[in-house]
Amino acid sequence: MIDFNGKRNIFSNTKKRSNPVRIFLLMILIMAGLFVIRGLKTGAINPMLQTTVTPTRSLNSFAQEGQTHFQAGNLEKAIEAYRNAVQIDPGNTALRADLARIQIYSTSQITVDAEKRTRYDEAIAIIDEGLAIEPQDSNLHAVKAFALDWYGASGVAGEKSQEYLIKGEQSAVEALQFDNTNALAMAYYAELLIDQLKYTQAQEFINQAMQTDSSLMDVHRVNGNILEASANYAQAIEEYQRAIEISPNLNFLYMSLGANYRQLANIAVTKPEQTYYYDLTLEAFAQAAAINDRLGVKDPIPLLSIANTYVQMGEFFAAARNVLKAIEFSPDDPTVYGQLGTVYYKARNYEGSILPLRCSVRGCTAQESCLVRNGGEECDPEETPDIPIPGLEMTNNTVIYYYIYGSVLAGLHQPNNGYCTEAMEVFDEITSVFSADETIMGIVKEGVAICNYYGFN
Repeated sequence: MIDFNGKRNIFSNTKKRSNPVRIFLLMILIMAGLFVIRGLKTGAINPMLQTTVTPTRSLNSFAQEGQTHFQAGNLEKAIEAYRNAVQIDPGNTALRADLARIQIYSTSQITVDAEKRTRYDEAIAIIDEGLAIEPQDSNLHAVKAFALDWYGASGVAGEKSQEYLIKGEQSAVEALQFDNTNALAMAYYAELLIDQLKYTQAQEFINQAMQTDSSLMDVHRVNGNILEASANYAQAIEEYQRAIEISPNLNFLYMSLGANYRQLANIAVTKPEQTYYYDLTLEAFAQAAAINDRLGVKDPIPLLSIANTYVQMGEFFAAARNVLKAIEFSPDDPTVYGQLGTVYYKARNYEGSILPLRCSVRGCTAQESCLVRNGGEECDPEETPDIPIPGLEMTNNTVIYYYIYGSVLAGLHQPNNGYCTEAMEVFDEITSVFSADETIMGIVKEGVAICNYYGFN
């Protein structure tokens, strides 16, 4: 007989009482689960191990980045940042004015006229979109005056140059109508006036700008430009130096500084004085090149300015070396090939000038461009980079390569090379565009006379 006395009944039917704490916790867990499921469906909660979407950058972040890049001298990165800022807030006219202003300054680092023209058009479009939003924005009108002035004075506008300058003056007037204390508008108006040879009026407006806000880089740069145009090179240098104190990393300021030192070298009376100013010229251009090197910017213009200075000093080997280095930066840029051909021509290496000038004017194959970059040495066909060069359109800035090319061909013509055939074609093209320019036509007529002597009419 089994004794159950005092033993626990393991098969008891007695019900346990419900625990209220446990029920409460279960309800919380159920609600949390429902919340998670809903979050997953709506996208408010990402599944585990899923890559998190990068947070959207703020407007101020891009604007600050753009200003930082501009002050560092990296204009292309500054433009990129401001474009992003404008994309976030397209109605912000202040951002548009900043972006367009930097775009205009960036043309100082562009050598190809078509690319320069595109950048001016982009800047004006950015401004016009802003003016459609706020027609009375003084800064937008001021920057538009700046854009139209540089466009018209740059030589890339062709027959529309004067039209751009007139429209630019209208924009400057509107800028001051909407805000007569706008120092930038005063400065840009002064620059427009100097480009129209209105020296007295230009001086009046730049004086007003200096009195209104002399802390602006643009004001000192324009004042330097006006003094330079008046042949007051020493005073212009002082103004460019003040601009550099405000913005020490903008290479176009050093380019202006160097250009004025070179002017002083050209008018120096004694050889030591001339050497002194040439040294300062090279130093200023070298500083511009150093800014590019530090930022990793492949801008050939400072090197070309160094080369042209060496040409004036009669040091043609050093000049050619710097142009070849510039070509390394821009191996597909026909302008730089034209510069090299010009250096060879001035060094009286006429035969050597033909191929780089042809690349610039007519374009050339990858093998020919490699031959130029190699200093005239043949390139291995299997290792030749695929860099054909397109010919430059003829503009005020590029016609020099055309008439030097034609002149060299005419001068080196022999019955067995037929150079005058090409030369006469070039001279005809120049005449069709620049028949009213006495200086250019004088050069053309000399070349034509040589070819006429050989029976080319």
